[in-house]
Amino acid sequence: MNTESLLRRAPLRWRSSAYLLMMVFAILTVFPLVWLAYSSLKPHAEIIVNPLGLPQHPSFDNYLRAWTMGGLGISLMNSFIYTVCATLGTLFLALAAAFGLTKFPFKNRAFFTAAFALGLMITVHAVIIPLFLVEVKIGIINRRIGVILPYIAFDLPMSVMIAISYVRGIPDALIESAEIDGAKYRVVFWQMILPLSSPVIATMVILSFLRHWNEFLFVFIFTTKAALKSLPVAITQFAGRQNIEYGLQYASLVIGILPMILFYFFFHAQLIKGFGEGALKE
Repeated sequence: MNTESLLRRAPLRWRSSAYLLMMVFAILTVFPLVWLAYSSLKPHAEIIVNPLGLPQHPSFDNYLRAWTMGGLGISLMNSFIYTVCATLGTLFLALAAAFGLTKFPFKNRAFFTAAFALGLMITVHAVIIPLFLVEVKIGIINRRIGVILPYIAFDLPMSVMIAISYVRGIPDALIESAEIDGAKYRVVFWQMILPLSSPVIATMVILSFLRHWNEFLFVFIFTTKAALKSLPVAITQFAGRQNIEYGLQYASLVIGILPMILFYFFFHAQLIKGFGEGALKE
């Protein structure tokens, strides 16, 4: 029985309370985004005088100044490079690991599965200093690869767990029949596992994209060149200790949030479908 059926069967007062609660939650969720959008069209002085009011003379000047002064163009490109490369790397490695851990009967399979599960407990802050020293030692500091590799490493445990729960449900008979026909494991992976895993792939891509796009600490620590900064890091330059350019900061925040909203708007159905069809399947 779904939520809609339960609401229809509930007494009127309970239904009214439920709808009221959902409306309040929706307003509290949407209003900050709406406020941020129209505040970005106001000059700094107007934001200080009337922070909640609508703009008297809307202007896109904040966007133009933020784009040129903050170098948001290169930062936006860096965010896409980091996010796309890390998402694709995580997706491939997670599905390959899930394929091996669920369909290959080797001796230490349980150990490696537990090792990935243990990775969920490791926080970024606990290893950021040793990781920085390692990157300095091997010479990948201030390089894009030095950001992409930690992205993949910290996203892999969760993605592997999601992929395992789905790939385990793929019938072994399909793989055995392909092996009887002479198919190699790499052929089975590319031509069977990947196409059959499309629902969970969509889920993993969306979750990884959102995590990597919003990531701040790795880029902030591992890069010092402005040409390598991501959008979340570039936005912080408009908030100094002595002065905060609210208009520029709001405009840059809108630029940073808009790709996530568009991405989720176009792919939210795939996310729901992925969870419903097997991302959490036992």
